[in-house]
Amino acid sequence: MNDQTLDPQLHIHELGSRARAAARQLLTASTEAKNTALTEAAKALRAAMPALLEANSKDVASVAGKKDASFIDRLELTEDRVEGMASALEQIAELPDPVGRQLAQFDRPNGLKIERVAVPIGVIGMIYESRPNVGADASALCLKSGNAVILRGGSESRHSTREIVACMQAGLKAAGLPADAVQTVQTTDRAAVAALLQADEFVDLVIPRGGRGLVELVRDQASVPTLLHLDGNCHSYVHEAADVDKAVAIIRNAKLRRTGVCGATESVVVDRAVAKQVIPLLADVMVGECELRGDDEAVAIDSRLTRASEEDWDTEYLGPIASVKIVDGLAEGIAWVDQHSSHHTDAILTEDAEAARRFMTAIDSAVVMHNASTQFSDGGEFGMGAEIGIATGKMHARGPVGLEQLTSFKYLVHGDGQTRP
Repeated sequence: MNDQTLDPQLHIHELGSRARAAARQLLTASTEAKNTALTEAAKALRAAMPALLEANSKDVASVAGKKDASFIDRLELTEDRVEGMASALEQIAELPDPVGRQLAQFDRPNGLKIERVAVPIGVIGMIYESRPNVGADASALCLKSGNAVILRGGSESRHSTREIVACMQAGLKAAGLPADAVQTVQTTDRAAVAALLQADEFVDLVIPRGGRGLVELVRDQASVPTLLHLDGNCHSYVHEAADVDKAVAIIRNAKLRRTGVCGATESVVVDRAVAKQVIPLLADVMVGECELRGDDEAVAIDSRLTRASEEDWDTEYLGPIASVKIVDGLAEGIAWVDQHSSHHTDAILTEDAEAARRFMTAIDSAVVMHNASTQFSDGGEFGMGAEIGIATGKMHARGPVGLEQLTSFKYLVHGDGQTRP
């Protein structure tokens, strides 16, 4: 259904009230029930593979000729990607339940015993763009952490999202849990997004996952608390003590494994001391698959690079383009990355442990890496099973947002008749 006759305010009110009721039931849901819902949803995804791929083909066809290749890559589902979604649900089911964890315990001189324990946040609004798998990952993570979720995927992925939500709801029903714990906005009317962002009565947290335009819209319009995921202008810095062959192989993977993900390296920063070694090797393995845009010095070293503009240094390409900047040593490299990074993920490639320590301490990004591809910036790769996104802010959660990051806490105070003087 994509009923444009729905009143956005009333529709969000209905979804929110149902989600709030479901969240109350999830507060007392057992780990076994939540895990059953996840494994049954995984089975439903596999069983629905033909219908899901057919729905996704409609979504892809709707943007053919209108969107670029990287957008379509994020939107498109294959049998392997559907299997990946199902496997992620099963992996999340195997992870420890984050709810009820004792985070701290202390005794007071008056005999009170106080615990701090993890609890669900409540109702989460998830607003995302073209990647259908985000709906499955977000639903599974919210369910396991005891939260109800309202999904608002991009209009381009609406057919896929509906199929995924149906599978998640089938799993919930099989486990005896409320199907309303996972819902999707049933209209593409953008007024529904504004209504969700203002739904303080029902929604405890809104998480946007997408480009800068979406994140800034959420930041500027939301009265509900938000967990922001800004764009990924990620850097890989080749220090003068790098193993050059290792560094070039890492950068190729960091840029080209998947160019449309937020953890892809968008800018390569190279120490002048090794630039004449690194840049030709980089061009050898990249040019033809990726356009390299360099500063004047980099272009002078290898004419296969094109000249970068000032805008290139701050651009998240999400496609086969990377900027190349030459710097004069570690201090200048740190300053350059700090100035131009979106503070998502940045890496240093070096065999000098002290240089690595200095870079990793000085760069204030959510994820900082040493001798590894920035594409490892992912909840699954961090052992979280999946992620709801990469948080680039500093409050509540930072970096990959998995199960533990989707909980809050409360205090349990145990007494034996104490009264306060």
